[in-house]
Amino acid sequence: MKIGNDVKEKAEILLRELTLEEKIGMIHGDGLFRTKAVERLGIPALYMSDGPMGVRAEFENAAWIPAGGTEDYVSYLPSNSAIASTWNRELAHACGSVLGEEARGRGKDVILAPGINIKRSPLNGRNFEYMSEDPYLTAEQCVPLIQGIQEHDVAACVKHFAVNSQETRRLWVDTEVDDRALREIYLPAFEAAVNRGGSYSIMGAYNLLRGEHCCESRFLLDGILRKEWGYEGAVISDWGAVHHTKEAALCSLDLEMSVTDNFDDYCMAQPLKKAVENGEVDEGAVDEKVRHILWLMLSLHMFDVDAERKVAVDTERKRGSYNTPAHREVTLQAARESVILLKNEEGRLPLEKEKLKKLLVIGRNADKIHSNGGGSAEIKALYEISPLMGLKTHLGGNCEVKYVEGYYGEDKQEDGTNWQEDSLKDGGGTGRQAEQVDAQTARKRKELLEEAVRYAGEYEQVVFVGGLDHEYDVEGRDRADMKLPYGQDEVIEAVLEANPNTVVIMVAGSPVEMGRWEKKAKAVVWSWYAGMEGGNALAEVLLGEVNPSGKLPESFPYSHKDCSAHCVGEFGEEKLLHYREGIYVGYRYYEKQNVPVQYCFGHGLSYTEFAYSDLAVEKQENAAEFYVNVSCIVKNTGNRTGKETVQLYVSDRTGKTEKPVKELRGYEKVDLAPGESRRVNIRLSRKDFAYFDEAAGDFAVNAGEYGILVGASLQDVRLIGRVTV
Repeated sequence: MKIGNDVKEKAEILLRELTLEEKIGMIHGDGLFRTKAVERLGIPALYMSDGPMGVRAEFENAAWIPAGGTEDYVSYLPSNSAIASTWNRELAHACGSVLGEEARGRGKDVILAPGINIKRSPLNGRNFEYMSEDPYLTAEQCVPLIQGIQEHDVAACVKHFAVNSQETRRLWVDTEVDDRALREIYLPAFEAAVNRGGSYSIMGAYNLLRGEHCCESRFLLDGILRKEWGYEGAVISDWGAVHHTKEAALCSLDLEMSVTDNFDDYCMAQPLKKAVENGEVDEGAVDEKVRHILWLMLSLHMFDVDAERKVAVDTERKRGSYNTPAHREVTLQAARESVILLKNEEGRLPLEKEKLKKLLVIGRNADKIHSNGGGSAEIKALYEISPLMGLKTHLGGNCEVKYVEGYYGEDKQEDGTNWQEDSLKDGGGTGRQAEQVDAQTARKRKELLEEAVRYAGEYEQVVFVGGLDHEYDVEGRDRADMKLPYGQDEVIEAVLEANPNTVVIMVAGSPVEMGRWEKKAKAVVWSWYAGMEGGNALAEVLLGEVNPSGKLPESFPYSHKDCSAHCVGEFGEEKLLHYREGIYVGYRYYEKQNVPVQYCFGHGLSYTEFAYSDLAVEKQENAAEFYVNVSCIVKNTGNRTGKETVQLYVSDRTGKTEKPVKELRGYEKVDLAPGESRRVNIRLSRKDFAYFDEAAGDFAVNAGEYGILVGASLQDVRLIGRVTV
C-alpha cells in the first residue's frame, strides 16, 4: 500500500510544527480506543473500534464501562468464517462496505478488522473471527472485504500480524516456524491485504516470533512489512502487546494501544519521551511514527492542510450511516450463502413447508443469542434472529412449532467486571479444562434429554439445533478438545434413536466431533455465527426457499488429534511453540498423510445437481510472464436454481520438491437456473505454481508437468487436465 506524494507533502508541513510532547500524544492511546488530539494545530484524535462482526458498543474513555444508551446498537454481520464460507468475493465486498459505513456512521476512523490468521488448529478460541486454513481463500475473501470497508473513509486494520494461532499464553508464546511455511502459509494473506487490498493499517500480534514480540519485531515489521512489501500504512499494536520502550521505538510500530487507563505510562508515552530527551532514542524514530499516523489521517480525509497557516483544516468526508434496511439485506444475503449442507441422504431436506403442520425444535442453540459474546468481537446488535424465531416467522400460524431445550448449559453470570481488565494476566490466555458436571447439572440434563426423546417420538418432523456458543468460541481461551459441550452427543444419539428422520443443525465457530451420531443422521446442516439475520437464513435453507451454496473454508477432522498442529507440531502451554508440521496445515496434511476427515475442505451440498464438462487448459507465455487459462462448462442438471462454486486445484507432478498433493489456486461461484450451463474461466499465473525455495530465499517454479484439477470440493474432483511449465 503506497501513499501519494500530495499526502506526504501535507504531512511534512504539520510534522515540522509539532513539539515532542504533541508527537508522543499521537503515537499511544490517550483513551481505550483513541489517541490524543493536537488542538493547537487542529489535528483530531484517531478513534478506533472493534470489530470484525460489527462496530462494538461505546465504552467510557478510561474504563471498560458501557457509555452508550440506545444509540450504539448496530448491524450484526456474519463472522469472518461465515463470509469465507460463501466463497463469494462480491458478498465479501458488500459485508465490508456495511462494516465501513457503520463504523463511519458511529464516528470511527479505524475498524479493527478483518481477522485473517490461518486456522492452524480447530481448538483456537478465536477461530470464528478468522477465515480459513487456506492462504489463497483467505486472501481472495479478505481483499474485497477490506476494499469495501475503506470506501467509506474508514481504515481497515487487518490482524493479527503474524503467526498468531492460539489464545493460550498468547502474550508470551514464542513461535518457531520455518521460512517456507511462513512464506507459503502464514504471510500470503497479509501481503494480499496490504498490497492488493490496500489496508490503511495493520495490527501486530500478541505472540513472539523467533524470539521477538511481533509488535517489536525488526524482522517482521521492518524487514518484511516495510522493506520487502513497501508498506506505508500505519502499524497499530494489539491492546497490551508492547512490552519494551526502546524495542518499540526502534521498529516500525506506529501506535501503542492497551487495556489499562495509565495512558502516560505506556511504553511509547512518557517513557519514550524521556528516552528521546536523554539521547537514548533519536527523535527521528518518533517522527517516522507520527508521519505514518498523519498519512493515515489525511488518506481518510479527517482533515486537509492549510500550507500557508501550517494547520489542519476541515475537509469533505463521508459521514456514513448505520442500521439501514440496505445493511440488513446484505447481512441476510451473506448469511444465506454461508449455510453449508453437509449431508442430505434420502432427500431429507428441504422440509415441505406447505405440508408441515407440526414441527419439534430441540436444542438450546435454537433459542440462543450469540452477538453479545466472544470477546472483542462482541456486538450490541440492533436485533438477532435466532433459528427458532426464523422458523416460526417463516412457517406462520398454520404450523405448530414446539420448542424444548434438549440440553443444559449454565449461562455465565455477570460479576460487574469486564474481561478486558484481566486479559493481560497469566500470559494473556488459557486453555479450557475438560467439562466438569456436578450432580445437580447431571439431573437437569437427564430431565431435558428424557423430555426431548419423549417429544421426538411423537412428532414426525424434528430439528435439533446444537453446537457451540461463546463460552467455547471465545477470545482468551482455547478449547480442550473438539467434543460437543453440555452432553449434546447423548441427546442427539437418543433423539435420532427415537426419530431417525431428525435433522441435525450445528451452530458454531469451530469444527466439532460428530463421530458418535453423524452416520445415523440423514441430514446435517452447518451454520456459523451468521449475524443478525442468521436465523432467517437458516430457516429459508431448511424450508427450501433458498438453495444452500456454502462450502467449507476448512477441513472438519474427526478429532483434533488428527490435526497436524497436535500430532506433529505443538499447541498449548509450551513457552516455545514449534510448528514442526511446516507447510502441512489443514487439508495439505490430511491429504499428504492419507488421514480421513469428517468433511473435507471445500465441501458443501446443494438441493440441485451440477455437471462439469469440456475442460480447456491453454498456456500463454511471453518473456516476462506466463499464464494458464483454465475453463470448463458447468450445467445445472437438477430442477432447482442453485449456486455452485467451481474450485481449481494445482498438483505439482514434477517430483522435484516436497509439496502438498494439491493446493487451491482458483474458484468462481456461478448462479444457474435448471438446465442452464455456463463456461467458467479461471486464470493462473506463475505464482500459482511456485513454492518458497529456502536456499534461494525466494519463490521458485519447478519446470515440468502440473495437474489441473477442477471440481466441487477438494475430494470431489470432476475434471483433470495438465500443463507443462
